[in-house]
Amino acid sequence: MDASLVFALGLMGLVVGSFVGLVTVRLPVGEPVALGRSRCPACRRTLGARDLVPVLSWMALRGRCRTCGVAISIRYSLIELSAGAIGALAGMAGNPAQAALLALFGWVLLALAILDAEHLWLPNRITLPLAAVGLAASFAPSGMGPFDSFAGAVAGYAGLVLVAALYRRLRGRVGLGGGDPTLLGAIGAWTGWQALPYVLLLAALGGLTIALVLILLRRVDRTTRLPFGTFLAAAGWLVFAAQVM
Repeated sequence: MDASLVFALGLMGLVVGSFVGLVTVRLPVGEPVALGRSRCPACRRTLGARDLVPVLSWMALRGRCRTCGVAISIRYSLIELSAGAIGALAGMAGNPAQAALLALFGWVLLALAILDAEHLWLPNRITLPLAAVGLAASFAPSGMGPFDSFAGAVAGYAGLVLVAALYRRLRGRVGLGGGDPTLLGAIGAWTGWQALPYVLLLAALGGLTIALVLILLRRVDRTTRLPFGTFLAAAGWLVFAAQVM
């Protein structure tokens, strides 16, 4: 294990996490992601560099705006820490190229997992480029090969479309969101078709576990929609990590 690679990707993950937090706030409300400085949501003051240091700024300000004192959600720091952990874990892959791909895959999946958890939304403007990068990476010397990648993308998408159609026919209602098949197709482009059963098994187990806990706590009922894409994203990254490490 290259400690310097782990540190570098972990540190980069903290920075990427700040961007992920911004994307998951601005994208659902139609605000431009790349344009415009970060502002306090209450007083609208433009945040300076000392306000934007991942995690440390939130801790130094004790979770409040420097100007108006309004509370700043810990959500942003948790996203930054999650992205940092993804980067550090990816660095353990050893091979710098594979580590970079694993980190990139994880960071994009983190954004999708948050968007689905908070808005039940998996935008194609993120999932389709993710699939394209997976297909492109398959041509690399250390890649799985374009056939397995393309087959994974097709099988992932078509498989969940078929499941959704059967569920609707049998139960008379929608059981999967429209973005879930696209996400599984993108994951299949990275992991290959052979890994898709493991992705689905992990995602289903994770979803069922959380659903049972929430039902026992009476936070949801049996008709509540749960963000299956969040569990697919987590399972997809874990399976890909197992492949490259």
